[in-house]
Amino acid sequence: MNMEHAQVAMQIIMHAGDARTKTMDALKALKEFDIIRAKEHLSGAKEYLVKAHNVQTGALQEEAEGKEIEYSILFSHAQDTCMTVYSEMNIAEHFIDVCENIDKRLRALENK
Repeated sequence: MNMEHAQVAMQIIMHAGDARTKTMDALKALKEFDIIRAKEHLSGAKEYLVKAHNVQTGALQEEAEGKEIEYSILFSHAQDTCMTVYSEMNIAEHFIDVCENIDKRLRALENK
């Protein structure tokens, strides 16, 4: 694996890791039922994941254009991390929706 390819993989891992941290921050905020803060953290997570995806897409485009890129466990790990964090973000987003619905119902009950 050449150094450039390793650096690309590490950029993906770092951005995806930052997205994971923000996703976990969103879930911690949600645990306190702070929906606004949870959404802010999740928005930040999405920004980091877009960065990871853009780096990954650049590498994939190079290969599609004919540049030979050898198999790398590090790059596979980077892609796996990216996809795992994407799934975690989707689940967090659904949790936010559930909490919003619970909050609406509780407010409706309080107003009766």
